[in-house]
Amino acid sequence: MKEQVAKFQKVEKHLSESKGQFELFALFLRENSPDKWDLLISAEWASANKKASIDTIIKETRKELTDQEFFMLSRIIILDKDDVALKSIHQAVQVKHGLSEISDSNFSGLSIKHAYLITSQKKVALRGLV
Repeated sequence: MKEQVAKFQKVEKHLSESKGQFELFALFLRENSPDKWDLLISAEWASANKKASIDTIIKETRKELTDQEFFMLSRIIILDKDDVALKSIHQAVQVKHGLSEISDSNFSGLSIKHAYLITSQKKVALRGLV
């Protein structure tokens, strides 16, 4: 799985540079999942048009992954910035363009068996700048 995660790290880095920063970019294996991973993301640009964003993410992941690797994904989920699970993930892990691995955890009702968090950073509003 480490090789596949490295490919997702490339995708995250490329999309961050071309589209904008992620607040979350992570692979989650849910409890009782038959080895199918969810790609959870949160980004301002992705929330603006979820369908187009998912299409962009699919296009970029297809460039990096083999067919077999691509089909290990169950779904791509775009979380809104005020999602309770997103806030819970941010409290547990802060990482940017790196890798943090978590096992057997629960994030506000989201039970996960295993997770690879590539980016998990709360967006900071800039204040006082004109």
